[in-house]
Amino acid sequence: RRSGGNAQDRTAAVTETQQVRDDTGQDRWAGILLGTAVGDSVGLPAEGLSPRRRQRLLPGPWRHRLLCGRGMISDDTEHTLMVAQSLLKHPDDAAAFAGSLAWRLRWWFLGLPAGVGLATARACLKLWLGFPPDRSGVYSAGNGPAMRSALLGAYFREDQDMTERFVTASTRLTHTDPRALTGALAVAKLAAWAVQHAPAEPPSAEFVGDLLAKLAPDDREWGELVGKMLAAWARGDSVAAFASSLGLSGGVTGYVYHTVPVAVYAWLRHYGDFRASLEAALDCGGDTDTVGAIVGALAGGTAGAGGIPEDWIAGIIDLPRSVGLLRNVAFRLGQQKREGQPLGQVRYFWPAVLPRNLLFLIVVLLHGFRRLAPPY
Repeated sequence: RRSGGNAQDRTAAVTETQQVRDDTGQDRWAGILLGTAVGDSVGLPAEGLSPRRRQRLLPGPWRHRLLCGRGMISDDTEHTLMVAQSLLKHPDDAAAFAGSLAWRLRWWFLGLPAGVGLATARACLKLWLGFPPDRSGVYSAGNGPAMRSALLGAYFREDQDMTERFVTASTRLTHTDPRALTGALAVAKLAAWAVQHAPAEPPSAEFVGDLLAKLAPDDREWGELVGKMLAAWARGDSVAAFASSLGLSGGVTGYVYHTVPVAVYAWLRHYGDFRASLEAALDCGGDTDTVGAIVGALAGGTAGAGGIPEDWIAGIIDLPRSVGLLRNVAFRLGQQKREGQPLGQVRYFWPAVLPRNLLFLIVVLLHGFRRLAPPY
């Protein structure tokens, strides 16, 4: 759903947003970080629900519903923030970056995060057992690497070699299945494209299809998915119709070859419109927080922080990983990119993480119990 106003007003808004991004370099980083958090937090209460059950249990437009009309982030945003903090320490060395991210994952896991994926949990356990970052991953095609890769693509947008090295290091830290890497690279490279173009300059479907196909030319399944995406685009299919064509009418699964194509199609179908992109993806149901996080990152990188609905940003009440922290990290990333030297992580009150996670777990459990009751 497009926002109101005449074409001249929309063009002026796009030009202003692009000017901010070009002049300061901050809007793109904030757009990805805040977009990830918004997609994650808005989609979280509906995670695991089919589209039909979601409409019955959580009727009305998409908004924050986790805690008294407010939202909290989950592992999708936390992983993206850990990637950003590791980039601030080691922007030039992929191995050192992986070591920093591994250290953060160890302590993040010790904080008892709710809803951590099985593959990521196993990888974190291996890290605690002493496995090095290049041997800690497990064979899984889950979404973990894809949900945290957009920022890497945007940061190294002018250097494909660095993009691939850092995305590979981040992926293999937790997932060794080649499909996980393909999905992560897809998100990273599209994010790189997004931050270099105005919201009024959508890529062609053919360009996106060609970019995706080249990531895994020998993977027949991936090639078929790209073909289905192009066919859906040619037919003018909605995002929900495209998801149904993949057999996902009951909801998007946690398989990266389901999540990433749906997220990419939502971003492309509603290019430049953050709200429409996110709502279209969330309407598909299933793994809504992760699909939302990936779409939010791509759409946020496209529209910039100023293109994200303010009510969705203001509705996030999390601490200590707050909206303010995400903005500060985005500012420092932009500053570091301009200065060309590591600036170091942004510090926050980490002792608050454990009590926050305990509160979050209680809230999530209450939502789970609520789902046992009608309407079904």
